[in-house]
Amino acid sequence: MKGNNTKLAFTKIECADNLSAVEDAIYVLGGKWKLRIIVALVSGYHRFNEIQRAVKGITPRVLSNELKILELNGLVKRKVDSEIYPVLVEYLPTDYAETLKELVSMLGNWGVNHKKRITSEI
Repeated sequence: MKGNNTKLAFTKIECADNLSAVEDAIYVLGGKWKLRIIVALVSGYHRFNEIQRAVKGITPRVLSNELKILELNGLVKRKVDSEIYPVLVEYLPTDYAETLKELVSMLGNWGVNHKKRITSEI
């Protein structure tokens, strides 16, 4: 990541380690739906049908699969209340999911700037 215009210079090892960590993050959060689901959860949508309505275009099968993956990665907690009928199942963001706020904000800012840059070059 060395370059003439960069303020920080990384060694090859630091750059490789950084790239590996970024690849890990993209693996966990990548795809069309994961960040949308997390945003829906943090916004207060906790029941399956609520999440599906909040995440436009997602099918129940895909939502179910994505929620399982997010749960395996510690970003979602599945809460079942079987004392009421029908059984109430909620999907709640974990404290760990809350750590994504800064990342999502930074990605959003980068996306806005990128779009401005690209559209100004056309």
